[in-house]
Amino acid sequence: MKPISQFGEKVKETKRKLLSFLLAAKAEGKTIVGYGAPAKGNTLLNYCGIGTDFIDYTVDLNPHKQGLYLPGTHIPILNPDKIKETKPDYVLILPWNLKEEIIEQMTFIGEWGGQFVVPIPEVKIYQSTAQKLMLIA
Repeated sequence: MKPISQFGEKVKETKRKLLSFLLAAKAEGKTIVGYGAPAKGNTLLNYCGIGTDFIDYTVDLNPHKQGLYLPGTHIPILNPDKIKETKPDYVLILPWNLKEEIIEQMTFIGEWGGQFVVPIPEVKIYQSTAQKLMLIA
């Protein structure tokens, strides 16, 4: 198989795994929100067909993005304080290259059992406690 077709297959597999996770979480009645509103995260959501049927909202520190919607998916972009208010089961990290920084900022979601989802390069679930970060799936 040529490298470009291998890449294409990896992209499709990533999409299937992310959708499988989201479908299973929603079937269990779990709530999912996003963190961040980067172009690459929005590209992923649009490619996968993920909208407000899976992601209730996303948050971003940039006040110029708050009150707007992600293009194509129409997911609302809110202030990060909304996460403390709604206590979601999962926070999908859209700027996955910043996962350590974001998880460190948001460790408080562990207080209610919330977990982090990192979609790239493959779907991984992290649980944060006061002192450590654990990969759980």
